[in-house]
Amino acid sequence: MSNQAGSIIMKARGLSKIFKSGREELHILSNLDLDIESGRSMAILGASGSGKSTLLYILGGLDRPTSGAVSFDGEPVFGRNEDELAAWRNRSVGFVFQFHHLLGDFTALENVAMPARLSGLAPEKAEAMARPLLERVGLGDRLSHKPGELSGGEQQRVALARALVMEPRVLLADEPTGNLDAKSAQVVNNLIMELVAERNLAAVIVTHNHQLAALVDKPLELSSGQLRASNI
Repeated sequence: MSNQAGSIIMKARGLSKIFKSGREELHILSNLDLDIESGRSMAILGASGSGKSTLLYILGGLDRPTSGAVSFDGEPVFGRNEDELAAWRNRSVGFVFQFHHLLGDFTALENVAMPARLSGLAPEKAEAMARPLLERVGLGDRLSHKPGELSGGEQQRVALARALVMEPRVLLADEPTGNLDAKSAQVVNNLIMELVAERNLAAVIVTHNHQLAALVDKPLELSSGQLRASNI
């Protein structure tokens, strides 16, 4: 399928998610539709508990909808078994979370190389893929530093590089600057936008950060289980 800027790479149709608590049902997503385009960024804003992270996890195959479907390149995401789903995620989707989830005993270079290692590549080849990404996010002089030796902003830039090492076509970010001070957040925000453009990524970013939401192509608000245009 085409990966030209503006081409639809991922579709969600009729997504609903219901959480059950005793006899009560909590309807988080309600018959939600969404098109995600290559080379385009969107932000999803909304109140805490509105379902923003749940939607992101469903798009990335980390959670399953109660009903509805997600397709990637026209193929159903949830038509895969768990092993196939894990392989698809590692190859096609890059995740950045609020907490960087770096491995404390490994260097920045080893952390970024990890998805490539998990795909079966030799350490030398995986690290050869990781090194230019760390240089691109401004950490070429931090390759051998472990997470505890890096600032919060540097840790999140390592996590961003790790998310992109397999050259995914979709970037999903959940509050990527939620734990950072304003200056570090601005650096990460700008890097995300630059990398979306450079790599023709489709990006979906869950955020409370209005500065980040103002940078994207399409800000959306999630409320009452539905998405609508945000006037941010």
